[in-house]
Amino acid sequence: MHLVRNSLRYASKKYWGQIAKSLREIYTAPTVEAAEARFGEFAETWRPLYPAMIRSWENAWEEFVPFLEFPVELRRIVYTTNAIESLNARFRRAVRHRGHFPNEQPAMKVLYLVATTKRRNRENLTGRISNWKQALNILTIHYGDRLDATQ
Repeated sequence: MHLVRNSLRYASKKYWGQIAKSLREIYTAPTVEAAEARFGEFAETWRPLYPAMIRSWENAWEEFVPFLEFPVELRRIVYTTNAIESLNARFRRAVRHRGHFPNEQPAMKVLYLVATTKRRNRENLTGRISNWKQALNILTIHYGDRLDATQ
C-alpha cells in the first residue's frame, strides 16, 4: 500500500485513476512473472512522464516480490496494513508511557500484554477484518506450524 501511495505522490491527480488501476494489476497478479510483465507495460507507459515513480518501483521490487508469494486471500489483509499499523501504534504508546526498561525481558512482557489484551468495544483483538475466517484457514494451511490451533 505504501508503494502505491508513494507512486501517486509523483503523479498529477488527473492520472491517479489510471495509475491506480495499472498498479492494481501489478499487485494482484497471480504470479511474479505476471507481475513483472504488467510492471513492464506500466513502466513503458509512464516512464516518459514520471521516471521517478518507475524508479521507486524498481528500487523496491526485491522487497515487493515476497508479497506476491502470499495466497490471494492473505494479500488483501496484508495489503491494507490497517491491523498491523494499529498494533504498532499500540506498541509505541505502551513503550512511550513506561519510559526505559532495565533489559529486554520487561519490554517483551509489556508488548505481549498489549498484543493479547482485549480492547474495549472490540469483539476480538484485531478489530474487524473482512473474510477473517477464510484468511485464518489459509494461514493455518500455509503456516500451521507457527499457529496455535487451540486459540
